[in-house]
Amino acid sequence: MKYNIRGENLEVTGAIKEYVEKKISKLERYFDTPPTSDVHVNLSVYNDEQRIEVTIPMTNLLLRGEVQHVDLYAAVDLVVDKLERQIRKHKTKINRKFRQKGSPKHAFAEMEKQATSIAVEEDPDEIEIVRTKRFNLKPMDSEEAILQMDMLGHEFFVFTNDHSGETNVVYRRRDGKYGLIEPNAF
Repeated sequence: MKYNIRGENLEVTGAIKEYVEKKISKLERYFDTPPTSDVHVNLSVYNDEQRIEVTIPMTNLLLRGEVQHVDLYAAVDLVVDKLERQIRKHKTKINRKFRQKGSPKHAFAEMEKQATSIAVEEDPDEIEIVRTKRFNLKPMDSEEAILQMDMLGHEFFVFTNDHSGETNVVYRRRDGKYGLIEPNAF
């Protein structure tokens, strides 16, 4: 993995950079082959609160973790724990899903070779559009879209329905359940 470590209101020293790389590189043990993606790490300090945000875009999966803590090194440890939980959860669900369909045991490794899917993150309180994202819509079923949405920590996820070929949206309802938005044919 290649690391892109940036500091905001903070100088990224050699010791900090080495610690972050050492901790995040431990995530490689969860993969058959090490991911070739860039690891984006943003470190910032606001009001004596250290914040670390780690984003690892991989094929068919976007790992993202964000933690705030008074100690930067503790925040790094916590964000790595969060990313490990995401990977384990994703691997468990994918392996269970593919076992049911009779696919091979190493389905997660095969999924890493497919197209990238990145979700849109917008702030619902803003009326002015301040950021636009473009991404490829990967064909998938609603269950996989919900899994991707949960991995990203978003409230909704846009995808192409692999059964109908149309653009759909899954979202998390206030009651904690999930909803699906499908276009209405005229």
